[in-house]
Amino acid sequence: MNSENVNLRPFDSSDIRELAVLLNNKKIWDQVRDYLPHPFSEADAEKYIHAKAHQKPILTFAIESQNKLVGNISLKPQEDIYRHSAELGYWIGEPYWGNGFATKAIQKIVKYGFEELKLARIYATVMEGNPGSMKVLINSGFNSEGVSQKGFIKNEVYLDEHRFGILNPGFF
Repeated sequence: MNSENVNLRPFDSSDIRELAVLLNNKKIWDQVRDYLPHPFSEADAEKYIHAKAHQKPILTFAIESQNKLVGNISLKPQEDIYRHSAELGYWIGEPYWGNGFATKAIQKIVKYGFEELKLARIYATVMEGNPGSMKVLINSGFNSEGVSQKGFIKNEVYLDEHRFGILNPGFF
């Protein structure tokens, strides 16, 4: 598959089966927030898609290449004094790792966040032990902003939180 052919689109019910297949993977679950269950079933996929179906504006997207679901990407707008920022989250299904899909999807959602949502800043956090995700963020124009020691707990293990950010040059 070619990473030049990456589209972001809303999830729909036709994604339920493939979303469940891709996300029912401990390697992915070990790098995402605990609110996603593991194992991840078709019922979980249906619930997830239904919860995202009525977002206005759309903040959660299916990453698609050649009409195949390859992953998920989202922005989570922040509040109060952080109201011009959003947190980026993403994952790519294991069969599609190493093909450049995450980098292309991040570039597209950053453009959307800056141009459509008028964000000043987008940031992402990465758990220690995930150098691939750190490299993807750097390749997408993000800068390393520092490390919060033992900022995460995953699988009952405390892990360093690596933070990356990108500023909207048209905002300032």
